Amino acid sequence: MVAVNYVGEELWSYFNAPWEKRVDLAWQLMEIAEQLTNNDFEFALYLLDVSFDNFAVGPRDGKVIIVDAENVLVADKRLIRQNKPENWDVWYESKFDDCDKEACLSFSKEILCARATVDHNYYAVCQNLLSRHATWRGTSGGLLHDPPSEIAKDGRLEALLDECTNPKKRYGRFQAAKELREYLAQLSNNVR
Repeated sequence: MVAVNYVGEELWSYFNAPWEKRVDLAWQLMEIAEQLTNNDFEFALYLLDVSFDNFAVGPRDGKVIIVDAENVLVADKRLIRQNKPENWDVWYESKFDDCDKEACLSFSKEILCARATVDHNYYAVCQNLLSRHATWRGTSGGLLHDPPSEIAKDGRLEALLDECTNPKKRYGRFQAAKELREYLAQLSNNVR
């Protein structure tokens, strides 16, 4: 016997939703990435399978929900700081993977479990859901595809998504993720 619960439409069904809705969903996804990475419990939950099918949107409240969490790695940051494995305090940047398949991520479970500061969740959300590198069911461009002309001309959104996906600066993804969360919150407030 299997019990299932309908929690809402999968994120994929919002791929062509109005811009304002997609901005709000993108902001929520980045907030989820932050909360799973940095929280009061000192446990990082790293999403290893990030795709449009693994998230849903609540029908009443519009909140993004993780619906398939079978591929999650749990890292005890307190234990990492206590045991101090080699390079435990060196920030870890996930390597960009420009593959030709859907929902690609490259990662090392050993490193995720041995570093106190890791950007994996930001990388996963930016690469597989938000950026121009995100591909799913024959589409590309990510959830934030085709922004309004004033946002596209400004270039800030594209630059932040590019740095979050494939950083050009050392530790650039950490800063880009922070700025992207703030920018999406600003855009979301401006359109409400």
